[in-house]
Amino acid sequence: MNRSRALYHMVRADFLERVRRYSFLLTLGFSVYLGYAVYAGQISLRVGNYRGVENSAWLGTVMGLVATVFITLTGFYVVKNSIQRDRQTRVGQILATTPISKSFYTLAKALSNFAVLAVMVLVLALGAVVIQLSHHEDLSIDFAALLAPVLVLGLSAVAVTAALAVLFESLPGLSGGVGNILYFFLWTFLTTISVATMTHSAPGDIRHVFADFTGMASTMGQMQQQVRALDSLYQGGVSFTLGNLQGAPTRTFLWTGIDWTPALLLSRATMAAIAFLIALFAAVFFDRFDPARASWLPARNRPPRPGPEEAVPAVLPTQAQKATAPAHLTPVSAAGGHFRFFALVAAELRLLLRGHGWWWYLGAAGLFIACLSSPLDAARSGVLLAAWLWPVLLWSQMGAREALFSTGPLIFSAPRAVPRQLLATYAAGVLVALLTGGGVGLHLVFARDFAGLAAWAAGALFIPALALALGVTTGSRKFFEALYTAWWYVGPAHHTPQLDFMGTTAQSSTPGAYLAAAALLLASAYVWRRVSLARA
Repeated sequence: MNRSRALYHMVRADFLERVRRYSFLLTLGFSVYLGYAVYAGQISLRVGNYRGVENSAWLGTVMGLVATVFITLTGFYVVKNSIQRDRQTRVGQILATTPISKSFYTLAKALSNFAVLAVMVLVLALGAVVIQLSHHEDLSIDFAALLAPVLVLGLSAVAVTAALAVLFESLPGLSGGVGNILYFFLWTFLTTISVATMTHSAPGDIRHVFADFTGMASTMGQMQQQVRALDSLYQGGVSFTLGNLQGAPTRTFLWTGIDWTPALLLSRATMAAIAFLIALFAAVFFDRFDPARASWLPARNRPPRPGPEEAVPAVLPTQAQKATAPAHLTPVSAAGGHFRFFALVAAELRLLLRGHGWWWYLGAAGLFIACLSSPLDAARSGVLLAAWLWPVLLWSQMGAREALFSTGPLIFSAPRAVPRQLLATYAAGVLVALLTGGGVGLHLVFARDFAGLAAWAAGALFIPALALALGVTTGSRKFFEALYTAWWYVGPAHHTPQLDFMGTTAQSSTPGAYLAAAALLLASAYVWRRVSLARA
């Protein structure tokens, strides 16, 4: 069997294994939701006060941008588990005994990731056909104009995302929660650098096209040229937003489609080549499922090397009889005995803090002092952002630890374990929020700013509730890490009203809504866990 055929079979097997999972249906459901959001106007593309007539060229372009913007973000978290899954199922140890090279394996995983993301992109293309037929503005379907933006822009961008997921999984420092958070900021950088490059480039300079990861700058630039030719009063301005906050555009123009210049096509081919190189580069850090090769880890974090076999001492008959004698355990009363809530909270807090070095505690202490010593406005709208991003990897453990380490049967065998354990875990998460951002709370108390104190307290109660609910329902840390980081950036970091759960400004604070949301999240976590245990 030649290498290309072997690569095909490996990618096919990995892809089929994924599509048989329930999570794949959720992935397709998310793509369907994105298509519905375009249909309902929740995702909108506008050029000034114009939008395109909903023909094949316009809807294909919109869906192509939806793929390059939203699938490249959420898709990373969907596929960033392929290598970890091989570790958990012990398939990786079997593959390590075969002649498969590291570069062959990482390339196969990148192609498998790409296949999953490509299915999501194709669902968006089908959604564009449905939207065009349902809106009745132009019922003549031009499949070339509709599919070209989705396939050329969307597939080239998700190819880079698929390869980056393999690279992050291959790097020990980025394979976990740190990588999940870092990718969001990398994605933000990649989606904004093309616009900045185009803004500062000279007329006729096409270098910005090759820095256009999502294709937004190239596409919107062509749209602006077409609108300028149509309307001499057009002053510029173009937006691609989630949520139509500006209202519906009042005018339309006939978008004839993207002008596929040689530079634009070459830039998308360059994206595919970059994805290929990233997949091969990941092989440099891939340990081939051999923990002994993780030489870049500190000595205390390396798994112990297997030593020589030790002689097993002989067991005398009397010793064997004692070893096999039945154990007598103290029976647990039906009432559950004395419940030591604070001891349980302390135990949960130790579990949250476990594994963090002195540098983490130093950073947390520094943020607390900075919150207390900075001017109130700066502490509330600036330092608090860092203080409540610092412990995100602690909060993401909440509710998911029992599924990750298979300790559920042990923990939930105790009387009334569900409400007690959930409440203790939640209290420990709130303590983490107080220990890192408590300086702002004290600052607000000293300033007698009780409205600000209510907004700050609502944030301290909401964040652990969100982490606990997502951990219980998904059994994973990844979803909270991705959602919280994105929400943190869109809401508190930009002081967006109704999305600012930290209450960074008086104008953007809605403490009552987030206090109610915290209560609902706790209730949902309790109900979900009770139902899950009843079905087990």
